[in-house]
Amino acid sequence: MAYVAARGGETAIKQAECLFREALGSITEERVCEIQRSLPYLVDRVMGEASLYAPDLAALALAQSGGELSEAVLLLRAYRTTQPRIAYAAPIALDRQLTVRRISAAFKDVPGGQVLGPTLDYSHRTLKTEVLAGQPFTPTPVTPAEKPSERAPPAVAGWLRDQGLVPPADDTEQDSGDIPDLTREPVLFPAPRAHTLQALARSDTGGTLALGYASMRGYGSVHPTVNEVRLCEADVMMPHPKGGHFNAGRVRVSEAEVVSRAQVDGKPILKLGFAATLGWNEVKTIAAATLDLAMNTAGAHPANETEFVLYHTEPIESAGFCLHFKLPHYVTFQSALDVFRGGGAAADEASPEEPPDVAPDDTPVLEEALP
Repeated sequence: MAYVAARGGETAIKQAECLFREALGSITEERVCEIQRSLPYLVDRVMGEASLYAPDLAALALAQSGGELSEAVLLLRAYRTTQPRIAYAAPIALDRQLTVRRISAAFKDVPGGQVLGPTLDYSHRTLKTEVLAGQPFTPTPVTPAEKPSERAPPAVAGWLRDQGLVPPADDTEQDSGDIPDLTREPVLFPAPRAHTLQALARSDTGGTLALGYASMRGYGSVHPTVNEVRLCEADVMMPHPKGGHFNAGRVRVSEAEVVSRAQVDGKPILKLGFAATLGWNEVKTIAAATLDLAMNTAGAHPANETEFVLYHTEPIESAGFCLHFKLPHYVTFQSALDVFRGGGAAADEASPEEPPDVAPDDTPVLEEALP
């Protein structure tokens, strides 16, 4: 595909950027801190899609891009590529995390109980319009629970395995450094599960939701039940030079596990789909877990094709390809017009009494607009 390079007019290009920057105003440390404090879920989404847990840098990317998510993610990914890889943290165990929210739609009572945590799921969605009239909205303080929930409730999937409802888990220990790293290696097909889960972890929330939703509604082969959703703060355990591990801090993590009925060797069983991402983003992990399950299921729906899912939920690639159509395409389009015009002239010469393929009223408009 041939393009005409966008060159020349350097002054105009610089002024276009100045116009964008001027509209955003000055970016200060206070402004970045306010974004980080007041928009934590937006910051989490940027960190998840950028594959870099850095709340302050994600807030800076949002401030610098004016809140344009694809630009913010691109900024953070570009920054990540400049940083050295020091070491690999130990794997995070589902039932050893500080769990802030944990619910199951599959069972009323699960080991460790249901923990609603921070959510608007059961609330009325009403705008606090009084704020615009100068009356601040102050949230009602939380009443401490009489009995605190478990710090790290056990995984629901473990309970299901004990009852023989899901296949046994693969307990093979694997060093973190041996797992394929999608940020350093291109995804190849057939993709290993490590690449699939990493791609879903940093996938575009909207694209993942669209494909997952299409599968859920019946266009695909999977109608899931949410086995478990967790919002956690996970300890980052780093290897110590003298042996063992030390706690380098905590990161916010979302995890979702869905189940769907299936048969193995003629016996009914539950199949599991899983997804996790940096930051708290429930809707993405539920949709991604559905796609993880769908990609291991036969069917003609796009959600069943690993290559289709991974390519078309990649935020930077998809946004970049869409936006590249803004670049000059004069050569290819003029070539298409030449073929179009030449074909019309040849048709007129071959059969002058036959009407052209294109309505005559459309041709003058095209000739005027595109000389």
